[in-house]
Amino acid sequence: MGILFNLNQYAIGLNPISKLNNQKRVTFTNNPNGDSFQITSPERLFNETAIRNMIAQNSELKKLLAENKIPIKLNMKELQELKTGHCRDTQEIASQIAKNLPIALRSEINIKALKEGALLHDFGKVLIPKEILNKNGKLTEEEHKIMNLHTEIGYNLLKNTVNDSEVLALIKYHHSNKDNKNSFVPDINLQVLNLADKFSALTEDRVYKKAFTPQQALTIIYGDVIKGDVHPFLYNALVKAVNDKAIQNPVNIS
Repeated sequence: MGILFNLNQYAIGLNPISKLNNQKRVTFTNNPNGDSFQITSPERLFNETAIRNMIAQNSELKKLLAENKIPIKLNMKELQELKTGHCRDTQEIASQIAKNLPIALRSEINIKALKEGALLHDFGKVLIPKEILNKNGKLTEEEHKIMNLHTEIGYNLLKNTVNDSEVLALIKYHHSNKDNKNSFVPDINLQVLNLADKFSALTEDRVYKKAFTPQQALTIIYGDVIKGDVHPFLYNALVKAVNDKAIQNPVNIS
């Protein structure tokens, strides 16, 4: 594809000074001085017992599920497939986008939080009903509403366990790279995750579609750049990573 932009005119919306709270240490317990997990091992959260404890201890989450008539039924098989497939792929793509950003923006990346958020971004899908999550066809308006709750469900599941506000924000807002004024959000980590998630979704098989090639995916996302939905800084970084073959074919779980 090889499309690159003159980036100087597109700097608005990526102010590296405006950031979410950058907490370097991440613990996976309510007691930061007690038993804790390192940021490099969030895989241990993909555990049925741990998730049931998260639900039991969170009245707000139970209220959210009840209000939307979502049963407390865990999709552990689907969650494990997400962890080893789409989420791992998104994590790698996000890392490569970050690596190919201009130096000034690259220095503002919190790579640990970005990798953590990428691995956990779809954690809430563990509670999305299977008939919606695995539907082989177009979702209804009501089904879309339920599906879109996975970000809030994931945030609520993990907010008392992941002691890092930046990681939690990435989980909760990874589909929202624009603010209510239709401007790009200033957090570069969130924008990188948003784009990585999109590219991964396009280049992997889903029950409702076949995978696009990387070049086809870049063409589709280029349309989003033209519409103002993806920032050219990030798009150029993605193009460079793809052209350098730093991004490999995604893992598809059949």
